[in-house]
Amino acid sequence: MSTEPVDPTESLRGPSGAGKTSICKALIQQLPQTVLSVSATTRPIRAGEVNGRSYEFLDRNEFGRRAAAGDFLESAEYVGHCYGTPRRPVQDALATGSNMVLEIDVQGGIQVAAKMPEAVLIFVLPPNMDSLRARLEGRKTEAADQLAKRLAEADGEIATARDSGCYRHFVVNDTLESTVEQVKQIILGE
Repeated sequence: MSTEPVDPTESLRGPSGAGKTSICKALIQQLPQTVLSVSATTRPIRAGEVNGRSYEFLDRNEFGRRAAAGDFLESAEYVGHCYGTPRRPVQDALATGSNMVLEIDVQGGIQVAAKMPEAVLIFVLPPNMDSLRARLEGRKTEAADQLAKRLAEADGEIATARDSGCYRHFVVNDTLESTVEQVKQIILGE
């Protein structure tokens, strides 16, 4: 099986707690010339996160200024916080022949698909809503009201992804290893 770069941009999306971050980390380790985009956000930094590596943490004014200047490839608001993919690092990675993996929300994926039709969009699904709830609760990173918002958003995100026609691939993350292998095969096959 070839591990040469096959498509410039892969977008991985799914509800919070579906396992996107773990899948992305594994892909970066297993696929040569593949890098993960660092998104910008207005949400508070969590324990263990590093500014510039986990996310680029911005205040709302700076985020708005950069969005107005066209600095983001895509941006969206999700449960009260802004998220966006800085355009320049994506362009730089693609210019060097690297594959770029974006871990973005469903609206962002739709924006990327409109701007980059060659992008491979993959939506990660939880095995079921009970497992999604358990994963989110297990993270212990959010208050109960934020957790409830994320769960309420999940059904809408899944429906939007299916209805948009932008996501060609839907992968159920039951076990991490098999899910990573499925996503790798999709990327290499594209």
